[in-house]
Amino acid sequence: MYNEKMIKLGKERSDIRELFEYAVERKKIVGSENVFDFSLGNPGVPAPPSVAAETERLLREMPAEALHGYSSAPGIYEVRAAVADYIRSQFGAPMDPALVYMTCGASASLTIVLNAVLNAGDEVVVPAPFFPEYRVFIEQAGGKLVIAPTDENFRLDATLLAPYINARTRAVLINSPNNPSGVVYTEGEIAALSQLLREKSAGRETPILLLADEPYRELTYGAKVPYVMRHYEHSLVLYSFSKSLSLAGERIGYIAVSPKCHGARELFSAVCGAGRALGYVCAPVLFQRVVAKCLGQSSDVERYRQNRDLLYGALTEYGYRCTVPEGAFYLFVRSPEPDTRAFCRRAREHELLLVPSDSFGVRGYVRISYCVPHSVIERSLPAFKALMEEYR
Repeated sequence: MYNEKMIKLGKERSDIRELFEYAVERKKIVGSENVFDFSLGNPGVPAPPSVAAETERLLREMPAEALHGYSSAPGIYEVRAAVADYIRSQFGAPMDPALVYMTCGASASLTIVLNAVLNAGDEVVVPAPFFPEYRVFIEQAGGKLVIAPTDENFRLDATLLAPYINARTRAVLINSPNNPSGVVYTEGEIAALSQLLREKSAGRETPILLLADEPYRELTYGAKVPYVMRHYEHSLVLYSFSKSLSLAGERIGYIAVSPKCHGARELFSAVCGAGRALGYVCAPVLFQRVVAKCLGQSSDVERYRQNRDLLYGALTEYGYRCTVPEGAFYLFVRSPEPDTRAFCRRAREHELLLVPSDSFGVRGYVRISYCVPHSVIERSLPAFKALMEEYR
């Protein structure tokens, strides 16, 4: 008999992936230009020119074994040093290359860290809404996901989160800019959360950890993203270049453990051990070297802004209710009927593929991923208008 839990996960894909696969088949039937696929957060803006330039330079100048052979398990030391230098210079936070672990994107960062820090029954508090795979990653690591509310605009509120922290809480996991709401947590909100965690950690043998999942850090529309290590010493940053550099398929990111974290060296050993146990060692070597020269850069955020403004302006004009995203590339829209899945089924009749919010920890919304060509949004607007007219 095979692992029943894994069979279930394999057969019951996430709402996002299920919709994406549906889109692939639907496009074969009616033509790709007639399907408005807003399911997957797949960057639709090309990587900045520096990525191609650095890739070409490396392929031209470096020996093959330095680009395609194994690196050490946590990554190439010079790359880890470049990441540490960037964190120190850009954010004013202390960082040691020996506490940086290169990973295969943010999902690997999350699964490694969760397996490194959780024991059976430990709880991870996550403000809603959140990326649905958090539940899978936490439960597979032996933990329990605890959903904490945010305010009516999905902003982080420490007073709302406080009742969900107890003796079993091992970590709080935040994502800002947020998928799916587009909210960017402020300095004040992070400071208040940090103070709460210090208070709740008092008297504990091991403090509560703050895990910051940051694949969208550079994708903002004027909002500043606070760096958690400057506010709370027991922090880890889980970063990915998938969105900022439009390298989703290259699977490259990193884990950074704050040197001020309780037992930082032992924690990093646990990170290395979890990476070993999960088989997440030696992240793609070529792209380790590429991203070391592209730290802090991003794809053309202005193109995402244009998509956001067009979609938000049109949808609110048609009667949809949503908050203006401050970052990332998602619009979180209130469903015009209580049954969000029923609304998404009706949207499909107009070839609009929207993700229901149920698995994001809140009900009554849909996520629209607007990292698509601008022309797709333009062509989709009559369908959005017709869909809303059915509810009038």
